[in-house]
Amino acid sequence: MVFLHGNPTSSHLWRNVMPSVPGRCLAPDLIGMGESPRPDIAYTFEDHARYLDEWFDDLSLDDVVLIGHDWGGALAADWASRHPSRVRALAFTEAVLKPMSWEEFPPAGAEVFRAIKTPGVGESLIGNFLSGLPPEYATSFHRPLLQWARSLPLGGEPPEVVARFEAFNGWLASSPEVPKLLVTFEPGADTMLTPPMVNWMAANYASLQVVRRPEKAGHHTPEDQPQALADTLTTWLPTLAKPTTLPT
Repeated sequence: MVFLHGNPTSSHLWRNVMPSVPGRCLAPDLIGMGESPRPDIAYTFEDHARYLDEWFDDLSLDDVVLIGHDWGGALAADWASRHPSRVRALAFTEAVLKPMSWEEFPPAGAEVFRAIKTPGVGESLIGNFLSGLPPEYATSFHRPLLQWARSLPLGGEPPEVVARFEAFNGWLASSPEVPKLLVTFEPGADTMLTPPMVNWMAANYASLQVVRRPEKAGHHTPEDQPQALADTLTTWLPTLAKPTTLPT
């Protein structure tokens, strides 16, 4: 099992989930985040994917179950779509996997992200944002955090990220042999995975099971509901050997 974090966190995000999940569990820090090195790069989606490719190859990982939160979900889907023979299954929580129009994005979030994507404005906002993070993440390197926020595919921009999303969405829709799990919770104030987006994923992804947990959680579900998430994964994992339907 490979657990991939998103923005603005690190592998620390999974600390209360992994101990309850059986098997070999690995959680890297994305390049420039957590304890990973901070090279002088742009920290684009392509950069993160390239470093992850090397990490998977260096560890000779095969028959992988990927669990992704936030951008970790998009990176998981991207890696799986390019290495389908090495993937056993995928699981997502609060992962935005669909390019969106500005109208599809929650209004309050749209205002913030328009500002972040504005040159000169985003740089000042990210500093204030970092000061409000929990201590475990407050020392994060600002460059990848800002680049991640600016990379969210909204209104067709940035086109290179939209293209990556469209490519892995095509694979997610045409790979019924790979089981997929989406874990949702009762939405909190900062939830990004809206009901229309969940419905779109359920209608378009092959072999996707949606488990709707009754507990309330915001965007950072592994922080808010780690045991509920671990319990769902632990129930799901034994079903991968044969087709099974989970209660929803």
